[in-house]
Amino acid sequence: MPSSDSRFRPLLAAAAALVLAACSPTFNWREVPVADDGLVVLLPCKPDRADRALPLGAESVQVDMAGCETGGATFAVAHASASGPAQAEAWLKAWRAATRSQLGEAQMTEAPAALKRATAVPAPVRLDAQPPRQGAAPVQVLWFAQSKKDGSVSLYQATVLGRPSAPEAANTFFEGLRLP
Repeated sequence: MPSSDSRFRPLLAAAAALVLAACSPTFNWREVPVADDGLVVLLPCKPDRADRALPLGAESVQVDMAGCETGGATFAVAHASASGPAQAEAWLKAWRAATRSQLGEAQMTEAPAALKRATAVPAPVRLDAQPPRQGAAPVQVLWFAQSKKDGSVSLYQATVLGRPSAPEAANTFFEGLRLP
């Protein structure tokens, strides 16, 4: 007859495995400042940073980015500075059009969004895209802006590309966007 200790060994081993898995989480959330404008994002991993020129309509706009990849998805925020509301509106419209064109034949849903302290013009917009091919990565994007005291406007694009292994990860990312 087995001892009572041997009957519980598989259960104890499973519990130990769960505890060890909890010590090295896939989603290790951290607050990350973006640009020098005060936006703080919640990213699930240590971010990489990059700058690049982005063609927005007839202009080439300098964009700085912070993002990382974990749990089957890429989480990123891009930032650009416009000289004023008219330029911000034009750039955001061009940014949205460029993103939609890159998504090709994906099924897209675009809707107004809300973000505390974001400008009303240009207004925040959310895009959800499901690619037509089986297994291709879905995309979730939120564009928003914030006016600055000097009259300039900061533009942002927050993106989740892929299917995060934790179903709540995309919501945590978008809800973790904080404007000053």
